[in-house]
Amino acid sequence: MNKPLVVIFTAICLDAVGIGLIFPILPRLLQDVTQTQDIAFYVGLMTALYAAMQFVFAPVLGALSDTIGRRPVLLISLAGAAINYAIMAFAPSLTLLLIGRAIAGLTSANMSVASAYITDISPADQRARRFGLFNAMFGAGFIIGPVLGGLLGDYWLRLPFIAAAVLNACNLLLALFVLPESRTLESRTPSRQKIDLTTLNPLRPLKWIVSMKGLLPIVLVYFVFSAAGESYGTCWALWGFDTFGWNGFWIGLSLGAFGICQTLCQAFLPGPATRLLGERWSVMTGIAAAAIALLVMALANQGWMIFAIMPVFTLVGIGNPAFQALATRTVEPDRQGELQGVLASTVSLASIIAPLGFSSLYFVTRQNWPGGIWLSVIALYAIAVPLVLMSTRTRGECLDHQR
Repeated sequence: MNKPLVVIFTAICLDAVGIGLIFPILPRLLQDVTQTQDIAFYVGLMTALYAAMQFVFAPVLGALSDTIGRRPVLLISLAGAAINYAIMAFAPSLTLLLIGRAIAGLTSANMSVASAYITDISPADQRARRFGLFNAMFGAGFIIGPVLGGLLGDYWLRLPFIAAAVLNACNLLLALFVLPESRTLESRTPSRQKIDLTTLNPLRPLKWIVSMKGLLPIVLVYFVFSAAGESYGTCWALWGFDTFGWNGFWIGLSLGAFGICQTLCQAFLPGPATRLLGERWSVMTGIAAAAIALLVMALANQGWMIFAIMPVFTLVGIGNPAFQALATRTVEPDRQGELQGVLASTVSLASIIAPLGFSSLYFVTRQNWPGGIWLSVIALYAIAVPLVLMSTRTRGECLDHQR
């Protein structure tokens, strides 16, 4: 593996560690700041605000990276992330916490730039595998982050934020001294060598993506999968405490176990699953596995059941790298940053809506059946089934046309 890929994957892993550190302690931090136990809505609000900033700035950063290069955009984003966590470490009020999460959402939009960087330096036939490793490294960060965050948070509630600030500062130094630029001025077409202010409109790329034949169904699958995925970040810690009485350590440990399973799945299974089952049935198998696991989670009354079902649960990820690789082949090389920004923005749009919906629903079901929230996620995955069938059919038609 070449040095730029090592640096990008390391940066992704450190990003995930920094994000995962705060998950186990965010509900307790909100209880401490707001002086109330009913914080389900505030958890949803924090998550939605984070996603809203991603939605606005992911296409902006992606388009800027097409013009001025990937490296400067990544460096600015990493610096902003370190500053954000430092703010949150000492925020005494809900307002400052919300400001901190807004900055975090803005800087986390650099994931679209990292995806474009991988596309720049990867041959087309290696992109699915490298996107699988991309997701695996993000999962690896969640092995360390939530466990460490739970441990540090039980010691001092603000300590995980300080740790996240330090990790992002290390991430910044790594990129500053080691990461080269992937797009030289000569590699860009004349139309992409200067900033087009219209590309900085976050709504404009959505119109562009609708106009691209064969891409819309894939984006809709991303949208639904992302909306379903937001349920875990919004409700996991609350549900673990309400159902099993988990403290910060056990919440972090459960998220870390999920990270282990996710990493192994994303690193080793997407390629073999696609070769054996094809793209359509790889994704359908993942949806079926997620539905089974979510049903067990909804009915579970002992914590060990959650750890036992996790290997099945993470199989939902086997189809995602194939979708990412397919999307990169729908646009020309000098618009990959814009494409990745649009995909990230589409995912973030779902992430704005879903946390508020899930947190409100959890507030309703919390008293009588906290696990009932997972049935709503099963229903959302069911919506994805016809979209997957449509997107894989569209891909087949595109391939036939190319032949």
